[in-house]
Amino acid sequence: EVQLVESGGGLVQAGGSLRLSCAASGFTFDDYAIGWFRQAPGKEREGVSCISVSRNSTYYEDSVKGRFTISSDNAKNTVYLQMNSLKPEDTAVYYCAAGICTAPRYWGQGTQVTVSS
Repeated sequence: EVQLVESGGGLVQAGGSLRLSCAASGFTFDDYAIGWFRQAPGKEREGVSCISVSRNSTYYEDSVKGRFTISSDNAKNTVYLQMNSLKPEDTAVYYCAAGICTAPRYWGQGTQVTVSS
């Protein structure tokens, strides 16, 4: 059974930092890309970042470039999203997803990130 479990969300002030974790199990970790998506109330889900371990490649949505960093610890089957210089616009539920960056197949339950002004 494929499982993706997010953690690390919380409440921070603008300019602060959070580190999200996505713990994966139930599949061959390096056969899948792992991405982070987010959705704010009343807004469409959007891709934030994605990493392909096998291809050693990363993707960042324009609004987070230079502020967020995605990384992986393959031994722990875990992907991280280091979020710095957070803005109120970053407030959303953040979801971990596995598969193809542009069309993931498996999803976690999400973790709330709230950035106060």
